[in-house]
Amino acid sequence: MKEIILIKNGELALKGLNRSSFEDVLVKNLRYRLKKCGECEINKSQSTIMVEPSNDEFDFKSALKATEKVFGIAAFSKAAALPKNMEDIIREGVPYLADALKNVKKFKVESKRSDKKFPLGSLEISAQFGAALLSKYHHLSVDVHDPDAVVVVEIRDKYAYVRCGQIKGAGGMPVGTGGRAEILISGGIDSPVAAWMMAKRGIQLAAVHFASPPYTSTRAEEKVHRLLSQVAKYSGPIPLHTIPFTEIQEQIAEHCREEYFTLIMRRFMMRIAEKMALKEHCGALITGESVGQVASQTLPALNVTNSVVSMPVLRPLIGMDKDEIIDISRKIDTFDISIEPFEDCCTVFTPKHPKTRPELQKCIEAESELDIEALVDRAIQGAQFMMID
Repeated sequence: MKEIILIKNGELALKGLNRSSFEDVLVKNLRYRLKKCGECEINKSQSTIMVEPSNDEFDFKSALKATEKVFGIAAFSKAAALPKNMEDIIREGVPYLADALKNVKKFKVESKRSDKKFPLGSLEISAQFGAALLSKYHHLSVDVHDPDAVVVVEIRDKYAYVRCGQIKGAGGMPVGTGGRAEILISGGIDSPVAAWMMAKRGIQLAAVHFASPPYTSTRAEEKVHRLLSQVAKYSGPIPLHTIPFTEIQEQIAEHCREEYFTLIMRRFMMRIAEKMALKEHCGALITGESVGQVASQTLPALNVTNSVVSMPVLRPLIGMDKDEIIDISRKIDTFDISIEPFEDCCTVFTPKHPKTRPELQKCIEAESELDIEALVDRAIQGAQFMMID
């Protein structure tokens, strides 16, 4: 008997003639994630992807954990791959379900016969296998209307598969099917969640982070690396560029009106992020902004920061409240890292009374004393690169 992983994709079923190419990307992403678990074969057939270990060294438990975080998978399950005859299906399949049925009282059997050459129909398969389960596990009873567990027997082209119960997948679309975008990542709660949400829609991520030593510490940068590592468990590898931002912030503090500090800082970040995005072949920027959360996230303020870039800016958190964002951050294990007390550059030179309803022309005038192009170029030249996985 072989134990395999049976995977059901979700939204891909709606992709019509393009479905196969989306499934190919999902298989590629899955293969990358499972390579650390050992050797296996991954095949797709009839809307199902099958992961079959090549030898006993395959780390099945780790493979299940990795599969749970691959976008594009609606649900998956462990299954026994058995010879396609009823005697072997019962002889090996019934004891295989011992753990799955240990705490179950009511069950039913569902059978699916994709191989029409199999001599028994679906109802006959269910009846025979269900009778064998009742004979073996005396605590069970059949309830086809309200079962505690559903046992599934699938007769396919190569094997018969027996399984019980499903594990919920990450959902969404396979990363890489939705294009590529650059996330402006900070050490806070919001931006890692924004990155995760866009990766779930199939966006391949690149990242840019702004550091302002000595005002920010190396611990703050390490914190960002750990946040991206959590996101990368779902998204795959993320190229990160860390931008030296100290000179820009000091120039803003020296030459600009205090109430515009944050807005001008954000405008510089957007200019730099767009240039880095183009280098990374990205078609959009991603931020963790939510309307009204802070002074720089009012609609007039967002308009002021948007005006310095030409590519789209994706803001998946824009209509969410903080509790909703925190719930997701806990789910993806970034919350505890985000609340560590290592501040990033967004907290440096914060004005006491920031502009909440800024006018674009006045903001342009406020930054007119700065050599914007030279400051941006020097910051990009000092960028440090790291691949996060």
